[in-house]
Amino acid sequence: MVKLLSDFSNITTTNNTSLTAVVMAALLLQPFSPVNAETSPVTTAQQSDKHTQNIATDAEIEHSSDYLNPLAAHNAEYNVYYGSIHLGKARYQLPASDNGYYQYRFDSDVSLLMLSDVRNISSEFQLVEGKLKPIRYMSKRSGTGSDYSEQTVFAEGQGVIHTIYKDEREKLTFENNILDPLMVQLQFRMDMYNPPEKLHYTMVKEKELDDYEFKIVGKELMTLESGSYDTIKIEVVRTSKKRQTFFWMAPDLGYLPIRLSHFSKGSKQLDIQIDNYQFLEPIENETLVPFTK
Repeated sequence: MVKLLSDFSNITTTNNTSLTAVVMAALLLQPFSPVNAETSPVTTAQQSDKHTQNIATDAEIEHSSDYLNPLAAHNAEYNVYYGSIHLGKARYQLPASDNGYYQYRFDSDVSLLMLSDVRNISSEFQLVEGKLKPIRYMSKRSGTGSDYSEQTVFAEGQGVIHTIYKDEREKLTFENNILDPLMVQLQFRMDMYNPPEKLHYTMVKEKELDDYEFKIVGKELMTLESGSYDTIKIEVVRTSKKRQTFFWMAPDLGYLPIRLSHFSKGSKQLDIQIDNYQFLEPIENETLVPFTK
């Protein structure tokens, strides 16, 4: 138990290791077409039993707006475990947008005995000419250990990224391919509709630029308490196998993350599983694009 408490304290106080830091997404190709708001919402963790995907041609991909499904308004709630011990909940919220301006939010509250970790994170970005443009990122952490915050402003007109982490300021050179740790998840999900040869993303995190690379492992039927999901399994690329992180995404749900598992030296530490979700706007899945290894 002492070792478990020590490990949990390290997880909760040293960095932003949470679902937001590992589950990511991709490049937009065309402007967003708002979904008909009068359509009834699709709700709860119910999905089809079909285990096949329709193969789309390059032409269908080019003219399809399916890759914008991750921007459909939705909420998702996850259970967070340390091994088999339930620590708390994590929640994502993406409200609807009718002008290309989005506010994506992540909140988590986990605890174990006397240890606690609460995070409130938000990302503001725009959809401009088919591409996501970061505007502002804010993160607050409280609980056991030191409380701290992080703020980042992407000042494209000045050619600068202003960032503050633990009251220390830094200026970074603005580049179009640099994202924040939260919106990159949506970028990654969009990219899965037509995956590039290399799933590589750069984000501003703790006053520095961090690079993340991912690889597609394969298809897998994932059965959880909330239901069964046809998923694609992704692995975070690392030079060392001492730490491994895998996550599973459901193509039928706009590549919504279903589960994330983090291993250290072969032992599972962090396990995050979807509990429920709600799509406030419908998603289109008529031309699902298959992945390739």
